Amino acid sequence: MSYRIDRLGHLGDGVAQGPDGPIFATGVLPGEDVDGTLTGDRLSDIRIVTPSTDRVKPPCRHARSCGGCQLQHAADPFVARWKAEVVRTALAGQGLTAPFRPMAISQPNSRRRATLSARRTKGGALLGFHAKGSDTITPIPDCQLLHPALIAAFPGLEALVALGGSRTVELQLMVTVTRGGVDVVVTGGKPLDGNFRLELSRIVEAHTFSRLTWDGETVALRDRPAQTIGRATVVPPAGAFLQATAEGEAALLAGVREALGPQRRVVDLFAGVGTFALPLAETMEVHAVEGDREMIAALDLAARHTQHLHRLSTETRDLFRRPLEPDDLKGFTAAVIDPPRAGAEAQSACLARSAVSVIAAVSCNPVTFARDAKVLTGAGYGLHWVQVVDQFRWSTHVELVARFSRSG
Repeated sequence: MSYRIDRLGHLGDGVAQGPDGPIFATGVLPGEDVDGTLTGDRLSDIRIVTPSTDRVKPPCRHARSCGGCQLQHAADPFVARWKAEVVRTALAGQGLTAPFRPMAISQPNSRRRATLSARRTKGGALLGFHAKGSDTITPIPDCQLLHPALIAAFPGLEALVALGGSRTVELQLMVTVTRGGVDVVVTGGKPLDGNFRLELSRIVEAHTFSRLTWDGETVALRDRPAQTIGRATVVPPAGAFLQATAEGEAALLAGVREALGPQRRVVDLFAGVGTFALPLAETMEVHAVEGDREMIAALDLAARHTQHLHRLSTETRDLFRRPLEPDDLKGFTAAVIDPPRAGAEAQSACLARSAVSVIAAVSCNPVTFARDAKVLTGAGYGLHWVQVVDQFRWSTHVELVARFSRSG
């Protein structure tokens, strides 16, 4: 039986209407006629009967087996339209609309930060991403997503796994490109002891990793795992949040700067290691607030060692439990807010009652962004524009920057 794909769900699965309700299929596009084996509400062994004009040949040879990308079979213009529509739908659910600016998209082989899965094997190590809908690890030696420095690090990462991994327990390796080499954070490895530490350190030296953190403990530091943010040099703590691509970070920063315009004193909420605070401090006074003590310490140290910045103060504060209240926000002419996926419901409510006139909002979750936008617009802010930033290329992940302001 053939099915017509009506739309894509928010996880990138195609949705068709079956006799008993929705049917879901992976690797398809709206308007396509497909057939396959129906089990419950899901199609497998899918065959494209009538392909969409938006269908393209996946650029990566691992696309069919690897689950790291969901949309390699879709043309870039389609992905841009679809991601914008995801945000429009979330806003419409809150009764909101906004003008959309053209999407900024990161290029292939630009992901500087990723989490890989790994397991020791009889002959060495298996390293890569999970297969689609499976716990099976798919090797990805020719990945078109990751930065070349991460691909080049695979032999060293495999050596770490072969030495400290298990054939039954999966390891997670968070890897980040830094100025000093690849920074590696391993979780799930075997316990540390003296000889094991020494062998791990030898691998770090041999493969020029900048730092190795093993189940929360720094085992080796060959070079500073430094990042350049604006004029500043920042050394983030192991595993700290960092934008996935340099291009994505630059696009978000450009959007934030445009949203703010000239300002005197800005508060940066959920500031992390200073993605926005440090560059903004080149032209305005900034107060950076972040709940993670180590990240705010890294930001503060970087600011104190960077010349020609305006005053940049820092504060460690859990903005979920203790948001900045309207009295705390007095004197700030604008705010930047970049919360995690859960959004910033409590902090948005406090901003809504404040005298802050301009807000640059950054989000990685359209649903919580729309929820918080409803709070702000209900208090008199206008939502002037939204720009989608696609730094997780070929994935269903959506990031955005938006401008809110009000007069008076």
